[in-house]
Amino acid sequence: MASAAAGFEPLLARNGDALLFRLPGLAITAGQFLAAASALATTLPDRSHALLLCRERHLFALGFAACLMRGQVAVLSSDRSDGALTALAADFPDAYALADTPVLHGVPSVCISADLFNLEAAAPPMPMLPEHRLAALVATSGSTGTPSLHAKHWGTLVRRSRAAASRFGFTADSPTLLIGTVPPQHMYGFETTILLPMHAEAESWCGPVFYPPDLPDALAQAEATRPAAPWLVTSPLQLRAFLQSATRAGQLAGVISATSPLEPSLAATAEAHWGAPVFEIFGATELGSIASRRTTAGDAWTTYPGLRLTRTDPAMLVAPGLAPAPLDDAMEVLDETRFRLIGRHADMVKLAGRRASLAGLNRILSDIPGVIDGAFLAPQEADAASRMRVFVVAPGCRAEDILAALRTRIDPAFLPRKVTLVDRLPRSDIGKLPRAALLQMAGQG
Repeated sequence: MASAAAGFEPLLARNGDALLFRLPGLAITAGQFLAAASALATTLPDRSHALLLCRERHLFALGFAACLMRGQVAVLSSDRSDGALTALAADFPDAYALADTPVLHGVPSVCISADLFNLEAAAPPMPMLPEHRLAALVATSGSTGTPSLHAKHWGTLVRRSRAAASRFGFTADSPTLLIGTVPPQHMYGFETTILLPMHAEAESWCGPVFYPPDLPDALAQAEATRPAAPWLVTSPLQLRAFLQSATRAGQLAGVISATSPLEPSLAATAEAHWGAPVFEIFGATELGSIASRRTTAGDAWTTYPGLRLTRTDPAMLVAPGLAPAPLDDAMEVLDETRFRLIGRHADMVKLAGRRASLAGLNRILSDIPGVIDGAFLAPQEADAASRMRVFVVAPGCRAEDILAALRTRIDPAFLPRKVTLVDRLPRSDIGKLPRAALLQMAGQG
């Protein structure tokens, strides 16, 4: 394992024989990974940015590492629709696409193959990268408006990986396998299933794990190859689907959830089902992950090691090597490492002099019997006199009954004129609801 000089961090903080990524029939060591990344880097075009579009997790990681070795910036977006990718490519005319399937007609592309891991070449010396190196530009989901890109520097990514490993106990004495259901292009999936194996005692499962039947298969294969139970890295939407599935999954050592608030009742059900603790990660694309909590233990969050909060308004995040950064959230700071979340500022709605959180309203909606999924849509700011819109997936329920139930649960200022029943909501792979998609649905309804 390479030691870092001041101002530099290694590409991988793992020994050459350490396992980083695993999938059916293939276990990739740090040495194999480094040799493959070095070979790939020599084939990349001489451009400044790469749109990193790989669906396969181990190939995404390989592409990211090759970009770092070549001095290129990886551009990440979890929205893989043709329109979103075309717009992203237009923002970076010097970019090319780095993918494992053909994408983006008219954009230069390099297709990555798992054959690179079969190379007989020896691994090169470990690359040491400047902490200030711009490593990636990561797009927000667009759930509160237009997606935007945020810069991620190498030193910050590495330090947060170490902090997360410390928080969840991923050490040499207790290495773990992470089974992730979230795409690596999303900041949460990027941090947990790509960066953690590169810089902590963890492996990342790269087989299919998205639909409920996939999880038991992944757990069975993991159990056959290593004795310790794995951790599940998922979202509330997928966690609920796994628990509702008739197929029973095997053992877990723990569950990590993010991307939207996790209901304590759902966390308790998961803990009872797997006999393992369920944790939430608090963060944002802008800042990355900064805190966690065990959902059933209370509503207070604890910052990652090395991070602290100020009691200013807004609260500021103080992190090593970075200027203090304001947090775009309404929170009650309990002390410099603990806080309670009141609501995301971008999530707050003000109508008729009243304030409410969209997340809170959606939580109330989802608690109505018969509601499988649902979402409030706030009016455009310029049209604040309008009423809220509500879209609900509730087979067998009547819209007027759901409206009547809302009338007894929420402030009249936020009560919609009607409830629109739909077959499904346009959620992303991680359960996010882009505001643009809801607006389009509202225009059609």
